[in-house]
Amino acid sequence: MADKSDDSSQLRRRRTRTNEEGDDSDENNPMGKAKVADSHDEKEIKTKNNGLMELEPGTYWLTRIVFLRSLAFIYSVAFLVALHQNRALLGKNGLLPVNVFMLQIKEHFQHDIHQCLNAVPTILWFCDINDVDFYLDAIATIGLVLAILVTVCGCSNMVVMTLLWILYHSIVNVGQRWYSFGWESQLLETGFLAIFMCPLLTWRQIPRKTPTPLVTILGYRWLIFRIMLGAGLIKIRGDQCWRDLTCMNYHYETQPVPNPISYYMHQEPEFFHKFETLVNHFIELVAPFLIWIPWRPAIILGGLFQVLFQVVLIISGNLSFLNWLTILPSLCCMDDKFYAFLFSNSEGWAKHKVCMIQREARTGTGPRTTWGMYVRRVVSISLGILIAYLSIPVVQNLLSKYQAMNTSFDSLRLVNTYGAFGSVTKERTEVIIQGTLSERPRSPEAVWLEYEFKCKPGNVTRRPCLISPYHYRLDWLIWFAAFQNYESNPWLLHLAAKFMVNDESTLDLIAYNPFQDTDPPRYIRMEHYRYTYTKIGSESAKRGQWWDRTKIADYLPPVSLNDIVPYLKRRGYGVPKLRGKVKLKDKKIEKKT
Repeated sequence: MADKSDDSSQLRRRRTRTNEEGDDSDENNPMGKAKVADSHDEKEIKTKNNGLMELEPGTYWLTRIVFLRSLAFIYSVAFLVALHQNRALLGKNGLLPVNVFMLQIKEHFQHDIHQCLNAVPTILWFCDINDVDFYLDAIATIGLVLAILVTVCGCSNMVVMTLLWILYHSIVNVGQRWYSFGWESQLLETGFLAIFMCPLLTWRQIPRKTPTPLVTILGYRWLIFRIMLGAGLIKIRGDQCWRDLTCMNYHYETQPVPNPISYYMHQEPEFFHKFETLVNHFIELVAPFLIWIPWRPAIILGGLFQVLFQVVLIISGNLSFLNWLTILPSLCCMDDKFYAFLFSNSEGWAKHKVCMIQREARTGTGPRTTWGMYVRRVVSISLGILIAYLSIPVVQNLLSKYQAMNTSFDSLRLVNTYGAFGSVTKERTEVIIQGTLSERPRSPEAVWLEYEFKCKPGNVTRRPCLISPYHYRLDWLIWFAAFQNYESNPWLLHLAAKFMVNDESTLDLIAYNPFQDTDPPRYIRMEHYRYTYTKIGSESAKRGQWWDRTKIADYLPPVSLNDIVPYLKRRGYGVPKLRGKVKLKDKKIEKKT
């Protein structure tokens, strides 16, 4: 028994010596030290997982997730608008048919496809334009599906982001007046930079070997700087009311598509409107410089100023997805440490992975540099040089006293100049479209019925709509038409012709057709009205009116379909036709199917 006891005690001593030697070898061996460090860091991360996981500043892994989700959401809205409206606006039988537009471009360049592509970049050049409705829907549907996928996943790659950019480019460049606004170029510029934010093929929120390139972060800061400074300078150089602080007295009432909150904000006292104008000047002319101060709190503050300003604009009006889109580049003023509160502390999730990556950076145990990483660095440097070169005319425009806003200097719209509300209209006017079944439209006995649009003010008792970030392109363009005349907006004649045959696709663009259950109108006319908000507590307001209106003049005299047909033929548009048999009072008119 004694021998057995001695043997067991010697065995224990040998095991203890072996363990001590192993510990010594780990401490003296670099690999052993790494294992010890790994063990300590894992324990540290697990400890933090039980509470709040702290991230270090200066990395942008989580920033990319937030940004891509936000951008994909805007893409989703843009493609959804296109899917709902493009057939009626741009289709073969639309108000401004794409096939007619593209044929004119072809004839101008003598059917040289390279010149056509350079002037109007769109994949529709490679499609049968006689079947343009199908391709417009296909582009919008594919774009919508891809955008939703990125929104849900919170990640993407260069291939998908390039597809989204090309698809939306293909719509915008043939969109004519419906797509002639600054936010279209802004979305394309934002989408172009996002291509280089992602890995080539990898589909992960945290692609370990592809950190967010600093050139894209700086590129987006340069973008928000140009947007805001351009908007501020165009105001100071433009309308006098921006200089005497009275523009906000008019803005809420006269903006393109007011919402219900605009009504109440318009009623604010004048001193508060002056304060709003001063804040606007600060945000657009001073705050943008904060993002270039090499101090993290200043950069974050500069970004937050812009985000909060855009949120206020979203609340106070329906400016399409413009303000939502303008938030995006400001998101790149904040790093992973700032966005950490949005993400779960669970092990294996994005925040935990970023914590591990930062630990590897501290210990120098990250992955080795591969040839692919070197290629990305070359691409990033090239992108930076390209942005700098394309920014030259943009900077020249910003410094010029003849500053132009919402202008592109290249057909791909890679770097653009922006601005908004350089002048503010002092009164609101609306084009009101009416139809009648009367054979004598100028008779006092003729009964005229009004068409109602989705969002545009018409019926004075109808509550203003709340639709942002969605966008009704027809409503928006009619607001511009009210500043001009129908000769400057000949598409209005095509719209009138569509109304006179109860064209279904066109009627989908409006809220109410007074001839929905009857024969279509024999004549259409357009009248010019001045609209003003009712005062809170006034008799008009008590009757349920949001607006008071006064007729200014006739905008378009009564016209029949026969009056418009010659114009439609000259433009190359098809003449709208009724389908089936329609009885107009005492006589039947046969319509072609």
